Amino acid sequence: MAGSYAPLARMAHVFVYGTLKRGQPNHRVLLDDTNGCATFQGQGHTVEPYPLVIAGEHNIPRLLNLPGRGHCVVGEIYTVDERMLRFLDEFEDCPDMYQRTLLRVVVLGWEGAHSAPEETPAAGRMVQCFVYTTATYPPEWVHLPYHDSYDCQGKHGLRYNPRENR
Repeated sequence: MAGSYAPLARMAHVFVYGTLKRGQPNHRVLLDDTNGCATFQGQGHTVEPYPLVIAGEHNIPRLLNLPGRGHCVVGEIYTVDERMLRFLDEFEDCPDMYQRTLLRVVVLGWEGAHSAPEETPAAGRMVQCFVYTTATYPPEWVHLPYHDSYDCQGKHGLRYNPRENR
């Protein structure tokens, strides 16, 4: 029956490294269907090192767009639909606070389902993901400690100030 089904939305991979990860303060926005669809696929790390810093008065994790400096950053890979991608752009104040850029991520473990086994990236394979990076920042941020992963309760001792408290 032609026209009896909705066309499939285009999906994209997004790599999250900070407060959007599972167990972190903003993860709930990925679970909210009114924002769109986000499905956890697996864990990975950036192919290139980047400086992941915790900066600003609210102790926000930021991936500085300085490839080749810092560490390979560990995070989570999600498949998102166009509506969620638009929501994340707004949530991340893109392009003012963050910029959505494409980068390569090495798969550490994949839990997501695919229609065919050959589409499932094995550990060690690379996938292209959108990530929210920071290209404009105070020069002193480059000298902050670099992290390879983020946890709001981490040993760094810098407590994230949630949006609802600002």
